[in-house]
Amino acid sequence: MRNKKVNNAFFPRNRRGQEGMSTATIIGLIIGLVILVVVILGFTMGWDRVFPFFFSTNNVESIKTNCAAACATNNQYSYCTSPRTLKAEDLPADADDKAQKSVTKTCYFFATTTTPDDYSKYGIDECPSIECPQPQ
Repeated sequence: MRNKKVNNAFFPRNRRGQEGMSTATIIGLIIGLVILVVVILGFTMGWDRVFPFFFSTNNVESIKTNCAAACATNNQYSYCTSPRTLKAEDLPADADDKAQKSVTKTCYFFATTTTPDDYSKYGIDECPSIECPQPQ
């Protein structure tokens, strides 16, 4: 029998093409690896630690808007009972977590609490159309 070489797709005889990976492929792999690491860190450590400059440390306007909407729609539960987490740099002394600078209370609490913990500086208005039950 003759020794006949078979030319197939796995072992081509003609090797005139480019050897190895191109620079664009290597750069793409590096960028993809960096994105993968950032996504893994974001889901494991928390996005607010991975990208602190993307996340605001102040949500006062959002709380004001939510409380005003609850008042405008006469939603007693949302205004009187639903907890809201207020995040600001200059919270009063009773903040739940001074490291995170946040306090979780209701719209009614933020609107009506006066000294020594004054939340009136945040501009969360009282709602005259909703009467909240007093806690026992």
